[in-house]
Amino acid sequence: MDKNGPVIVIEDDLDDQELLTQVFKSLGYPNEVIFFNDGEAALAYLNRSETIPFLILSDINLPKLNGFELREKLKTDAALRLKCIPYLFFSSALNQKSVIDAYSLSVQGFFVKPNTMAEIERTIKSIIEYWKLCAAPNDFSTYVNVAR
Repeated sequence: MDKNGPVIVIEDDLDDQELLTQVFKSLGYPNEVIFFNDGEAALAYLNRSETIPFLILSDINLPKLNGFELREKLKTDAALRLKCIPYLFFSSALNQKSVIDAYSLSVQGFFVKPNTMAEIERTIKSIIEYWKLCAAPNDFSTYVNVAR
């Protein structure tokens, strides 16, 4: 995880992409937000890019490679696992089986897409603020330097 890295959003609904674009702009975080319409495109980007994303927000129901399949690939790929990218579901597909399946794949959160712009903004802000405060194995040198 790179706290200054991009936020990867995997969402195939263009209206939801537009809403999230507005929310991130409104919140004013400096992180670039990169959208992908499907899991395959996101996986290709993560495999070829040297950039370490800040976090991944993924829908579940996606074309080509759904959110569960993508999470499984990221979890089992040694090189991608070393990037320590928080993987969170941000989906309207809420049911007990989906939540159990998500946590079985060691996701770091499962968030239901809220219905209003204010609720979406509050949820995204909570997610970003939480992860900005978290320590990650690959940014440990930051904490060592602060302690000195």
